[in-house]
Amino acid sequence: MANPITKQGYDTIQTELDHLIKVEREELKITIAEARELGDLKENAEYHAAKEKQGVVEGRISQLQGILASCEVIDPSTIKSDKVVFGATITILNMETDESQTVKIVGESESDMKKGLISYNSPLGKALIGKQEGDEVVVRAPKGDIEYEVESIEFK
Repeated sequence: MANPITKQGYDTIQTELDHLIKVEREELKITIAEARELGDLKENAEYHAAKEKQGVVEGRISQLQGILASCEVIDPSTIKSDKVVFGATITILNMETDESQTVKIVGESESDMKKGLISYNSPLGKALIGKQEGDEVVVRAPKGDIEYEVESIEFK
């Protein structure tokens, strides 16, 4: 099964991948070539540092290519639903603190709680899926259960 991802998440990953391939990889090739010219590779710190960074960059390139190869792009603006589904932007009210926050349900590879992007597989994401405006949800958290009310659902 393909992993869902928003268009914005896909574009962000594609941009990072392009940068790694076109900029980082090319700069490392030059750095490694210059370090080789310095002579003895056994005691050449620049060479070893560049080779180590090259391994990290190649690993990240493979990881990003894997994400893009196994994902399905979903455009939230085309979704018509009165329930919370993937791609929904939801305003929720924390019943205990009486504070509202807006979150968007996204794919795992693009989730970032600081930006309000939560994975559909996270405890909050799982609790919200299928709910409607006015529904209450209980999320099991390490510090105890948290109750939320779904205030609004948008697809943008």
